[in-house]
Amino acid sequence: MTSIDLKSSAFSDHAAIPRQYALEGENVSPPLTWSGVPYDAVELVLLCEDPDAPSGSFVHWIVVGIDPHSDGVEAGQSPRGGDELVNGYGRPGWGGPHPPPGDKAHHYVFTLYALAEPCILPDAPSADQVHQTAEKHELADGTLVGLYHR
Repeated sequence: MTSIDLKSSAFSDHAAIPRQYALEGENVSPPLTWSGVPYDAVELVLLCEDPDAPSGSFVHWIVVGIDPHSDGVEAGQSPRGGDELVNGYGRPGWGGPHPPPGDKAHHYVFTLYALAEPCILPDAPSADQVHQTAEKHELADGTLVGLYHR
């Protein structure tokens, strides 16, 4: 399977996410860039989840319908063509990291899927629902992991 190169100018893979992107900071989504999307992709899907959350994988951001010809998104913006679904905080769009105080750093896993068919999800899907649905029509994917603790 093809791999998408997913990066952020705000943090490196497996490095700390700056506070401005956290819920207690400015709560803006981080800038992301990507390359290696297959030419025949019809849609990109972006998921950010915290698998270390006490209640199970917590959804911080889900964006479906992203233009497969796009190559990134600026901080605080929605990806071109994207539809932001409801996150674990009960609001559409980005919801920044907010792990329990004193926990070890949580992992914030950004996954970008390139799909051969449109992704149909409920308004507030779980991380598992996104993975299971996307993987049915996946052409490629890429991940970026950021760390955050309070």
